[in-house]
Amino acid sequence: MAGRFRGLFKVFRGKRGPGAAPAQQPEEVEQFQPRQDDAALDRTQEQDRAHGRFQRTVQMFRKFIRIWHGKTSTTATEGTAEPDSGLTELQAEPDVSTDSPECSEDSDSPMNDHTAKTDVAVTEDMAVTKDMAVTEDMVITNTDTRETQGIPNTDTMPIPTGIHAPKLDFFEESAASPQQQVPAMVRNIHQRLGSHVTVDAWLQIDILRLAEEHPADVVLTLLRCAPSCDRAATMMWRIIGSLGPAVEKVLPTLLCVMQEWPLHSMSTSDGDDTDVFALAATLALWLIVQVPKCHEAMILYSARLFVTLLFQVVITTQQVPEEVDHFWRACWEEHHLPTNPNRFAVQAMKALLCRLRCDNEVVAMERKRGWDTLLCADTQHYAVGLLAREMRQVLIPFCSRIAFHLLKPLSREEPCWDLPFLAFLVELLECLDLSKYGDSILETMSRYLLSECRQRCRLALRGLVVLSKDPAMARRMGSLSQRLVELLGDADGEVVRMSLSVFMNVLENKDILVSSTTALKLAEALLPLLDNDNSHVQILSIHLFCKVMELVVDEGKKPLKTIVCQSLLPLLFHCHDENRNVADASREMLICAAKFLKRRNLGQLVKKEQLSKFAECLLAEDRSRAAERLHQALPFVESPQESLREAAVRFIGAARVFLRGHKEELQLLSEALQALRRDDSPSPINIIVQEIFNERAAELRSSAGSEPVSL
Repeated sequence: MAGRFRGLFKVFRGKRGPGAAPAQQPEEVEQFQPRQDDAALDRTQEQDRAHGRFQRTVQMFRKFIRIWHGKTSTTATEGTAEPDSGLTELQAEPDVSTDSPECSEDSDSPMNDHTAKTDVAVTEDMAVTKDMAVTEDMVITNTDTRETQGIPNTDTMPIPTGIHAPKLDFFEESAASPQQQVPAMVRNIHQRLGSHVTVDAWLQIDILRLAEEHPADVVLTLLRCAPSCDRAATMMWRIIGSLGPAVEKVLPTLLCVMQEWPLHSMSTSDGDDTDVFALAATLALWLIVQVPKCHEAMILYSARLFVTLLFQVVITTQQVPEEVDHFWRACWEEHHLPTNPNRFAVQAMKALLCRLRCDNEVVAMERKRGWDTLLCADTQHYAVGLLAREMRQVLIPFCSRIAFHLLKPLSREEPCWDLPFLAFLVELLECLDLSKYGDSILETMSRYLLSECRQRCRLALRGLVVLSKDPAMARRMGSLSQRLVELLGDADGEVVRMSLSVFMNVLENKDILVSSTTALKLAEALLPLLDNDNSHVQILSIHLFCKVMELVVDEGKKPLKTIVCQSLLPLLFHCHDENRNVADASREMLICAAKFLKRRNLGQLVKKEQLSKFAECLLAEDRSRAAERLHQALPFVESPQESLREAAVRFIGAARVFLRGHKEELQLLSEALQALRRDDSPSPINIIVQEIFNERAAELRSSAGSEPVSL
């Protein structure tokens, strides 16, 4: 390396001659003093000037070495003060620290190689550290004239190196402060590059130094003077992307611009506050991501970058103002990009994931047509959920940081784009540390549970199902009981199922009791669910009912007995359910209900499988409620399950003894039996129905005298 560097400075040395001897070999000066004629004197003066230029170059290089190492030795958490508070926050808090194992894992090179040596000895041979190596793609010529070098305009720019200290002549030609001159200098560099095919090393160093020392001014000025990223701006962005520390400095500003849709306004040091397009920053980020040497910097801000690009995908799918549409037309014509900005945002997201080495996840989404689904506003949240499921399988630390950055936008008022964010967050809950994020997540889910939007409410319920499994979170969900009870009456079976699951998970905690008010409302909501068509809902309802009877406070037991009594007959019928799980759960609840009502005889009959005697005992112990029991039994007569129809008909047959003299109830019974008689298929139930119907019809005729009875 030293040899390569030594060759670069031969232009300053010339041939060793009499003029150079005094500086390098003082012993020979006393022995050899040739006569200096005019020509020799001119040569000596010329060599002295060359030697002076060499010394000045060495001094400049030493100074640049100190500047370089002073800049690169700072961590990603250090940043220059910027006028925007949001930018300061972004720059102060990268996703991971530079000494984190996540930064160096699977990286091309360690993040902090350039900070490994703090003291660089600069000699005539120009020995430099590994990080200051000269790229072999660069060909440096005369350093006094600063001739250009060839850099191909490809996605993989060669790394600019600190061969010479930058000469920022603008700082010397104006009375304004250096900070205020930065935007003018960026515009000048951009203008100069517009007429050049290549970039010399001096100019590369100028660009990198400006980007590191004044990132906000560089980013905003470049976005303003070249929003559609012309050829010159493209070269500048790729040069910035070729050095990790420079990328780390400019990313916070790019993130700020991208997060404010569609326009961002931030004043630069010269007072320019012209709006810049968020998509212009996305385009710049896309160019930087394609430079391989930006890998470590992308890891540092990976979660924020992903969330911001996800926002770009969502917002460009849902709303594109006219001025943004005109702007984007110029962009895709310049770079041959997709005509729709949301497709470009997806392309940028893919590029970021590939740079983070998530190629498998990108391919999986492609195979499942997830990227196409992401481009439709109506299906966007489904695609985002799919992407989250693909990523959480192997990228748990990354997903954890993403979840943290999703919470902030979701804590605001309900915007139009929050549904995909909520879908992504819900998919990540199972792999998050709830001790860190639990309170914020619970607050977010509680707020969305009250949403009138069914999709948001469903997602909030999914999140609460996961949170309620954590005992600490479950104890904080008492305030949600009223809303959850309301959702038990929803027509959507999945909403009902998730609401039941949340209740069950909460009541699994031994320290939780059910208040009398909540127990009564919850039991009333559960009673119709005992006959739900969904067996899963049925079983959950039965188990939850048992929990309520078990955990209700003492003062709430008496009001609850009325509803428990109403549950006995439906449970008796479901003991004959064709679904064995439903039948077993019904028997368990009957035993639990008999214990709660302190009717041990009923519990014993269930345990002995004497269910017919249970029905007779139920009717005999409370004759006044025979008509009410009949009303409860009538719907089961039309059940699609033959076993339930048969149980209901047998109960009606047993109830006829207790219904004599009740003409109104007998009339209702006759109508129900007449409806059943329309079933011409032969079965034992039809025979029983026919017998009961004939007997009841005769009773009705006799009670009405000679008047005919219409059946």
